[in-house]
Amino acid sequence: MGLDATDRRILAALQKKGRMSNAELSDQVNLSPSACHRRVQRLEADGYIRDYVALLDARKMGVPTTVFVEITLQGQAEEVLDAFEKAVSRIPDVLECHLMAGTADYILKVVAENTEDFARIHKQYLSRLPGVAQMQSSFALRTVFKTTALPV
Repeated sequence: MGLDATDRRILAALQKKGRMSNAELSDQVNLSPSACHRRVQRLEADGYIRDYVALLDARKMGVPTTVFVEITLQGQAEEVLDAFEKAVSRIPDVLECHLMAGTADYILKVVAENTEDFARIHKQYLSRLPGVAQMQSSFALRTVFKTTALPV
């Protein structure tokens, strides 16, 4: 089922403040509370709303350093990709892993306390990933812009 303008307003509002009450949301999108609640339930059931989470502050959590790691594998066979993906998904410091088109096969987003902590993560986890031929790490100097909100 497609999204209408009201669904999009609901999604936009919830992406900004996922913990708002149904009454607050219904006021914001100009719907009755019951109609708003039904729409939110449908958006959840249809998979448009996947989950509700708390976004933590990386600095306050002690992991202010972000490192992007480009990985090139030794081969492209399905079993090589599967083994790599299974292993990388178990590393707690890796927030994201993307299969890429281009020079690298994968790019990882890793968080760490500092450069020494990243060295530990590299030694303990990244250097042991299966099928890796080459790895290049780039440290983010600062985050210019960051959002979790998708365009609706």
